[in-house]
Amino acid sequence: MSVEMRWGFVGASDIAGRVIESLRKIEGAQPAGICSGSEQRAREFAQRHGLALAGTDLRSWLEQGGFDAIYISSTNQLHAQQTLAALRHGCHVLCEKPLAMSEQDARDMVRAAAEAGRVLATNHHLRGSPANQRLRELVASGELGEVHSVQVSHAVYLPRHLQGWRLDRPDAGGGVLLDILVHDADVLRFVLQREPRGVISFATSAGMARAGLEDNAMSVLEFEGGVLAQCHESFVAAHAQSRLHLFGTRANVYSVGALSQAGSTRLVLRDESGEQLIELPPADVYENTLRAFTQACAGHGAPLCTGADGLASLRVALGALESSRLGRRVEL
Repeated sequence: MSVEMRWGFVGASDIAGRVIESLRKIEGAQPAGICSGSEQRAREFAQRHGLALAGTDLRSWLEQGGFDAIYISSTNQLHAQQTLAALRHGCHVLCEKPLAMSEQDARDMVRAAAEAGRVLATNHHLRGSPANQRLRELVASGELGEVHSVQVSHAVYLPRHLQGWRLDRPDAGGGVLLDILVHDADVLRFVLQREPRGVISFATSAGMARAGLEDNAMSVLEFEGGVLAQCHESFVAAHAQSRLHLFGTRANVYSVGALSQAGSTRLVLRDESGEQLIELPPADVYENTLRAFTQACAGHGAPLCTGADGLASLRVALGALESSRLGRRVEL
């Protein structure tokens, strides 16, 4: 079903450019404007992506734009105020993770969207991965038996063009826990269909992060029913591949690449009969996310990841940060 939607983009980021590429695959989607704190960045981004309206003042830009939906990919400390402004102008909002810098701000965003009758979604794009959707099905079907443990390795080497505020700005929400653990917490909630109850984390800097931020962390999450998830997140793991491994009483299944934006994954099931490679269709995880969001805005179904989901994953990341400071388990 085609839905005519005029889109504005807040934050002239690399990921915003990637989202525009995927959005142009969707009939009726009209990328129309960019708002950035830098006039030069806004102008260059608009020219590069063929957007008609570039601005630096959010309020006047929203008033001029006539937008139906806003995608927000600014630095993390700006998400809440920019989302609330867009909602006040009657726009649906797809906001980057983490949804906010505090639980209270995230709750305010969710409440404001409900009161405005607008859709608020979180861009946890990994829900759009066929591999993660298949893992969810395997868990729900009981094919694995009772899942009791999970191992997550989401260790990367942060690309040079991203080695900015994530490494030296605590005020902007830098650090690997708010950047990557928040994704993994959402994937685990999605796949297991259980809620986390507690977290214990240890975090360090291996030399890339500064200003007291962490670039390497390991955490253990306890989910409902006693399911344990061991998570490794890193900005300093050269040449590593992401992995997600689920252990059940009848079988185990692991994916290589399911935590990547590329959507290309190897998924393997191991049971008493041996090893089975599970075939997966190619996918653009951003396109899948945007299609579900567009349909939700038209009143059909829900986004892949709601604002409430974004709040839940933020709670885990904030809990992990608190745990790493205190050196003990934090209840969620």
